[in-house]
Amino acid sequence: MKNLKAIFFAFTMFMLSTAVQAQSQKKGEETVQIKTSAVCSMCKKTLEKAMAYEKGVKSSSLDVKSKMFTVVYDSKKTNPENIIKAVNATGYDADDKPAQERAYNRLDDCCKKEAGDH
Repeated sequence: MKNLKAIFFAFTMFMLSTAVQAQSQKKGEETVQIKTSAVCSMCKKTLEKAMAYEKGVKSSSLDVKSKMFTVVYDSKKTNPENIIKAVNATGYDADDKPAQERAYNRLDDCCKKEAGDH
């Protein structure tokens, strides 16, 4: 009976340490919200696809109506500044940082700021 209790105790401790380790891996995960110049569903597709290739980005989602771009990322691999630079390199303004002109010029006409919301 003592052996059974000892085995149960050891198993419980192992499971607890595994759970703590899994939670600590999520600790590096952070979220940033960025105001963009995106205007349509094509912008949404373009931005979300571009973020899929960014190191450390776990997920991203653009709310076209509010123009808010939410990015979940691993803070050990990237930071908000790098994410903003990636948004700019895709052709969109990010917060107070303007889009890279060359990238902006490559956007479809419907995705340019002058097209307005649609």
